[in-house]
Amino acid sequence: MKVKMLSRNPDNYVRETKLDLQIVPRNYDPTLHPFEVPREYVRALNATKLERVFAKPFLASLDGHRDGVNCLAKHPKSLATVLSGACDGEVRIWNLTKRKCIRTIQAHEGFVRGICTRFCGTSFFTVGDDKTVKQWKMDGPGYGEEEEPLHTILGKTVYTGIDHHWKEAVFATCGQQVDIWDEQRTSPVCSMTWGLDSISSVKFNPIETFLLGSCASDRNIVLYDMRQATPLKKVILDMRTNTICWNPMEAFIFTAANEDYNLYTFDMRALDTPVMVHMDHVSAVLDVDYSPTGKEFVSASFDKSIRIFPLDKSRSREVYHTKRMQHVICVKWTSDSKYIMCGSDEMNIRLWKANASEKLGVLTSREKAANDYNQKLKEKFQHHPQIKRIARHRHLPKSIYSQIQEQRIMKEARRRKEVNRLKHSKPGSVSIVSEKKKHVVAVVK
Repeated sequence: MKVKMLSRNPDNYVRETKLDLQIVPRNYDPTLHPFEVPREYVRALNATKLERVFAKPFLASLDGHRDGVNCLAKHPKSLATVLSGACDGEVRIWNLTKRKCIRTIQAHEGFVRGICTRFCGTSFFTVGDDKTVKQWKMDGPGYGEEEEPLHTILGKTVYTGIDHHWKEAVFATCGQQVDIWDEQRTSPVCSMTWGLDSISSVKFNPIETFLLGSCASDRNIVLYDMRQATPLKKVILDMRTNTICWNPMEAFIFTAANEDYNLYTFDMRALDTPVMVHMDHVSAVLDVDYSPTGKEFVSASFDKSIRIFPLDKSRSREVYHTKRMQHVICVKWTSDSKYIMCGSDEMNIRLWKANASEKLGVLTSREKAANDYNQKLKEKFQHHPQIKRIARHRHLPKSIYSQIQEQRIMKEARRRKEVNRLKHSKPGSVSIVSEKKKHVVAVVK
């Protein structure tokens, strides 16, 4: 004879202390929970609404510059230290934790065109309109010492940008040509050029550290190999590219910020077609910087806003703006992937959260679990019309909103014209050009 016995393990339902939560047994059999999906949908809807309610991305404004902020640089070893260069030749070092300026240097006469830190974080380099490259100590001068650069290099032409190698004592400047410098020498190790126009920006690849990319005012993006001291290949776009930024996780991927309001993500192995065209800005894109994860990047635009784009999406997931913010000239994503800094025309550096509704500070385990659960729910129901609408909705300044409407009408008119031309022409005489290929003029190797 079989006797069925109930056996219970007290660990499964007894609390260890009275402060613990009461453990409730759950049976996940779907027949017992016929309303599980509707219930989850309501929770996902509420989570999406609350995310928009708690979206307060603006954290602080660092004011102190007496002219527009022209360039920003991150400290490679310290999350709290940021360097900024202004249009009056002043360089300031900021402490983000205290939100204070800890040091001011009158570095150049005229604009500070570029600023970059050494890979070890002991010094930094600046270039300006006075045709000089200066190296400064990261720590301030001792008591009674003058504020003077470690080294000064006087060039023949104005330098418009600078970037430091990620592992060696080598840096690159750009102006009339791309110069590679050794820190111990006062003349460039090698000079590379391809074309006649001035080069606006140069960037080292963080993974394949011997590769460089530059963009010039003759609409070129040129890739160089430092080992051969020669240009590799170049891609010519419809309009001028202002700057480029390499993906810190994928060696061959870079994103270019263009004058035609778009950003183009290229794979350097196949430059004839961009991997993705990112469209949302309504004016020239002036700067771009990647998140340390390599999955997103932030762009700064002349339309007085900054936008965050996922790498594989053509539309931005977030747009930040304030009433006082003017044309945003430079932008940086902090090394812990949590914050974004932008410098603009009206002399301020602003600090934003990368995730607008994220709660700052220490989270309890219950809060973390609730956040993870809500995130999964939002992912599960993200394509539902109502949730999609709420998640995408953003309030925009009237100027940006009206320009978006105007561009939509123009784009629709162009599309209608293409369709009509295709309809009323001989079959095969008119070819359809994809949006990705429209903006690339040529690739030269």
